[in-house]
Amino acid sequence: MRAWLIRLAAVALLGFQFAAAHAAPPTLTEGRGYERLAVPQPVSPQGKVVVTEFFWYNCPHCAAMEPLLEAWAKKLPSDVVLERVPVAFGPQFVDQQKLYYALKALGKIPQMQGAVFRAIHQQHITLMTPQQMAAWVQTQGVSKQAFLNAFNSFGVQMDAKRATQMVSDYQITGVPTLAVQGTYTLSASMPQTPDNPQVLAGVDFMIAKVRASMK
Repeated sequence: MRAWLIRLAAVALLGFQFAAAHAAPPTLTEGRGYERLAVPQPVSPQGKVVVTEFFWYNCPHCAAMEPLLEAWAKKLPSDVVLERVPVAFGPQFVDQQKLYYALKALGKIPQMQGAVFRAIHQQHITLMTPQQMAAWVQTQGVSKQAFLNAFNSFGVQMDAKRATQMVSDYQITGVPTLAVQGTYTLSASMPQTPDNPQVLAGVDFMIAKVRASMK
């Protein structure tokens, strides 16, 4: 009987822990869960709720967010779109911005975004220069010359400049940060969203808020 009671208590405890882990996020308020931009930024496409992730490939917190964000993105409803914006808090990281946009130009982001993070943070491969990047993407089945052509293209240069301007416009000081509809920003540094799962739960909350305002 005693063993049965112990097993019952263990099951109850597991159930409580599961419920706590999957409980609805607290109602967010400005300054405690999200911030409102002083100047809302334009988003596209029109008629959609746009979520923008600001990230940096060398950031370990962004690497931890990536698999969660990827799983979350696969379940997005048709009226929500995800945009990614690589940041460069210093000129030495502009090439990593261009890495993202070169892969995007080649249509390789869906299969390679996570691979870049794993290469840097798990395999400890340095991806800081175009030559290092080209050598690595070749191991991933991407033509070295095709990558360099995209990397050095005018379009990718413009994309990198636009990303840097967005970092300024959105007042991004740390990553990963997610913005919703060019108006609200959320990060794990906020009191009501202390970790990445809570950030994504907060993004869902803000999506619903924006969607309601669009009706």
